[in-house]
Amino acid sequence: MRKILILGLCLLSSWGVFAQEQTDPEVTQDPKVQEKIKNLRIAYISDKLGLTPEQAEKFWPVYREFSDKRREIRQEFVESRKDIKQDNPDQAKQEELVKLGLALKQRELDLEKIYSERLLKVITAQQMLNLRRAEGDFQRIILEQIQQRRTMQQRNETIRERNQRLKQRN
Repeated sequence: MRKILILGLCLLSSWGVFAQEQTDPEVTQDPKVQEKIKNLRIAYISDKLGLTPEQAEKFWPVYREFSDKRREIRQEFVESRKDIKQDNPDQAKQEELVKLGLALKQRELDLEKIYSERLLKVITAQQMLNLRRAEGDFQRIILEQIQQRRTMQQRNETIRERNQRLKQRN
């Protein structure tokens, strides 16, 4: 019963994250920023789960492996969406994209089942539930930071443009 509950919660939490993998191109291209985010994720999740040093030593290699494989599946979907335009009037192509999306979600769910079993050998069921919440919370924090950064860049650009217009008048 507990495994079914965990699986259901994992499934529910993963659907929203699947669509949120798109991030700021500047962030994804800069290795220093990627490394910083990776380190922040490790610290955040470790803190939220309350991992002991022994748990962390066993948890992070398995979690990284899972995250890499999940990222590959999600990237495959992103690439497929680029290849098959959603606004393509060809009904067969649209259906192909829908079926592919469902197949990739199933692959992601199967992957999550496998790694959930492995992770439950390292962390408790409560920590596993907290992991899903921590992943989502961290994703939201990063997205909020990106949005704040974009807003500040837009404000700065507006101020620069205004200053240039004022200089041209004088």
